[in-house]
Amino acid sequence: MAISQAAVDALARKGAERGVDLRPGLELVEARIREVVVAELPFVEAASRYLVEAGGKRFRPMLVLLSGMVGGADPTDRSLVDAGVVVELVQASTLYHDDVIDAADLRRGAPAAHVKWSNTVAILTGDFLLARASELSAALGVEVTQIMARTIADLCQGQIREVQGSATAALHHVAPVVADRDHYLRVIREKTASLIASSCRLGALLSGQSRDDIEVLTEFGWHLGMSFQLADDVLDVVSEGESGKPAGTDLREGVRTLPVLVALEQEGPDSKLAALLDDPTDEHVTVVLELLRSHPALDLARDAARLEAAQAKQVLERLSRDAAEAPALTGLGFLADHAASRVA
Repeated sequence: MAISQAAVDALARKGAERGVDLRPGLELVEARIREVVVAELPFVEAASRYLVEAGGKRFRPMLVLLSGMVGGADPTDRSLVDAGVVVELVQASTLYHDDVIDAADLRRGAPAAHVKWSNTVAILTGDFLLARASELSAALGVEVTQIMARTIADLCQGQIREVQGSATAALHHVAPVVADRDHYLRVIREKTASLIASSCRLGALLSGQSRDDIEVLTEFGWHLGMSFQLADDVLDVVSEGESGKPAGTDLREGVRTLPVLVALEQEGPDSKLAALLDDPTDEHVTVVLELLRSHPALDLARDAARLEAAQAKQVLERLSRDAAEAPALTGLGFLADHAASRVA
């Protein structure tokens, strides 16, 4: 899931204009990350910094800070900053692991860690970052630790679930499952939306908000995360996209996303599209992309991304009176609008 640097900059600029300046908090997140990844073994520290300092947008820490500010907290609050570091380290750890799983050559414009070093180094570096995140979450309390433990479990289950529904299931010696819409939505809920929802939940929790408002902001995060991933999957068909991946990456990996699933429902199991998808060579992927780009399924997938963004904004209407008047709420609404605009 990706958010453009332009969107991040726009949010920071508009927030500052309205007295909601995230930048001091995000600067503290950056400084704290550098502290937390220090290791006794210099090579481990260097490998950890490789992706952590390679230009991430800090989208999830931003959600922690904004959600906390809805409850009246300052973005420089130490608990919020540390929670932002926790979610960013967990996100970074998944990048090290995902690049090994996907055999990706590049990450953020540089050679992926497993290419620069090895699979072993990449996997263990990801594990090291998870350990540092766990240590920091423990200092924030039992409930924070429980939230992040469940989130990491969701991330792992979502990845395994995706493998089960992909064309590569047999290569992993796992029982395949039917990759229908319900399966797909479950995958992206676990793989993407779970960490975004938890980012919002941590901000709300650590700023002392009511249980009702904590649940509202968590639900906002679920819808926001779903919208961003649905949009990413549309962009995987129509262009290089904000994610920087070549078009058709999911198709080549045998992963069927919403545009593909909707098109298959309409075309049928005996269609040309189905036959091409069963043999995802580069030539076949090129043909499939041409078919999908002119198929009505693409607009239906766009509508799904917009709907999740709209639902995210609607959820915020259920916040308590004090929270509903918080200036930081404008930032959350901006992110929902941006999610919808990505598939315009």
